[in-house]
Amino acid sequence: MDNLELQLTGMAHGGKAVGRYKGKAVFVPYGIAGERIRAQIEQDKGRFAEASIVEILESSDARTQPRCLHFGICGGCHWQHIAYNAQLEFKRQIVQDQLVRIGRFKDVPVNPTLPSPDPWYYRSHISLHTTEAGEPGFVAANSSSVIPIHECHIIRPELLEMLQNLPPLKPREQLRLQVGSLTSSDARVHYKIKDRTFQVTVGSFFQVNLAQAEVLVSLVLEKLALQGSEHVLDLYSGVGLFTAFLAERARRVTAIESSPGAVRDAKENLSAWKHVEILEGKAEVVLRHQRFDAVVTDPPRTGMKLKVLTALSKCLPPKIVYVSCDPATFARDARHLAENGYLLVEVQPVDMFPQTYHIELVGTLVRA
Repeated sequence: MDNLELQLTGMAHGGKAVGRYKGKAVFVPYGIAGERIRAQIEQDKGRFAEASIVEILESSDARTQPRCLHFGICGGCHWQHIAYNAQLEFKRQIVQDQLVRIGRFKDVPVNPTLPSPDPWYYRSHISLHTTEAGEPGFVAANSSSVIPIHECHIIRPELLEMLQNLPPLKPREQLRLQVGSLTSSDARVHYKIKDRTFQVTVGSFFQVNLAQAEVLVSLVLEKLALQGSEHVLDLYSGVGLFTAFLAERARRVTAIESSPGAVRDAKENLSAWKHVEILEGKAEVVLRHQRFDAVVTDPPRTGMKLKVLTALSKCLPPKIVYVSCDPATFARDARHLAENGYLLVEVQPVDMFPQTYHIELVGTLVRA
């Protein structure tokens, strides 16, 4: 297909700019809303198309020089070409768009995205792959091949030093680099959040941006506004990040987590609290047998399973604070809760992942 001229009108969930050609949505990586480009259609999917930039005819004021020599080849970053303030606003717009398109919410306030204190050098752990030659790297942007990495501007300096001084590796290996206080010989690290230390078994989930993890904790506590008499449920509780701070403010806390390793860490992290119950298993079972004054839920990117949502709705907690790393699955789940008696009153995006399209958010729902 010949090149076509395209006006980019927005940023889509997934990080690509989007325009329309003959009524069809065209998605363009490394474009920016507001730009006029000459594009080449790479794949026509019928209802939409994927294109690449041939020439930028009118550049956005938000376009900036990427910092990393691997940008555009490595799949780790998507938005280094966009000024940081513009990244924050695009993330807010994407959250709003997903709420309208998927959740069918018309008037829910979406606050300005809370910026990361440093939009660079924030990741505390990474997963690496090795090339056929045994070189460490990341998966490429447009294929499953591994790109050798010689620099990275979103990982902590300690990680970069570890990366650059790795011993010889075997081809097609996977490894994880993690920074923290290593105080035991059994592959556990310790992170400090708001002056509280958390033990994390290597491989267990923990937020990569520690400064913004503190912001998340503060937001959850602010939205819950606990008075001290509540029984609070922490769903998908992991190693107990939220549970620890809930325990300081609630009469009783029940934490539910399905990962055995995370449960072991949580029991260690929360051992001082006698009014905290940590359960390993399925949330829908616990929800059938107990009542809660408030719920915090922080599910994986896929969101909450339908049977968990159904059980949660029937449990009738007055307030739900939903922490999500995917605005699309959040919008879907919030719609289900709205159809079962809840009002979505506010959404607060948090930038946990600068230079990427990934978005964290905190949504507050109350029983209508």
